[in-house]
Amino acid sequence: MDSPSLVGQLLVATPLLEDPNFRRAVVLVLDDDPVEGTLGVVVNRPSTLPVAEVLEEWGAYASEPGVMFMGGPVGTDAGFALGMSASGSRPPGWSPLGPTGAAFPIAGVGTVDLDASPAGAVGVGPLRVFAGYAGWGAGQLLDEIREGAWYLVAAQVEDVFCADPESLWARVLRRQGGDLALVSTFPDDPSLN
Repeated sequence: MDSPSLVGQLLVATPLLEDPNFRRAVVLVLDDDPVEGTLGVVVNRPSTLPVAEVLEEWGAYASEPGVMFMGGPVGTDAGFALGMSASGSRPPGWSPLGPTGAAFPIAGVGTVDLDASPAGAVGVGPLRVFAGYAGWGAGQLLDEIREGAWYLVAAQVEDVFCADPESLWARVLRRQGGDLALVSTFPDDPSLN
């Protein structure tokens, strides 16, 4: 039996995940294939480098905080962008992540072709640019979830484009309620407790 696709879901690192690439990371799953594996971007790791310094033409379109985000440890020399389609349109160079409609929790979010002219970005609302991505081989991510490295939760559009990404880890956990809301209060350094 096939497992459901994880596209559009968030992977939230548990406090026990100590890999510096993913410590307190919130990863949006962009592609999930049972043979090829899973691909996502860390949405809460802003750098200090303005988008305009890397992709001059795209700088004016980048959402606040207007900097490159560290999308993950793979392919860090390549740029990748996510944008929100304005009013359900399909702007040139934009591809939806999932099906359109209310059933997909982040309907309207899609990838943006950074090789295309930014003139087509007029139909794209918020835009976030990432350097690199996170990737897992076939079955690897599901094993990590079973081992307790990640919480799998529903994404919201505001998670992808929030202006305060540093607080996203705690906010996403808090809105889950129950035990995960309690986990959101876990100190960054437990030895200070």
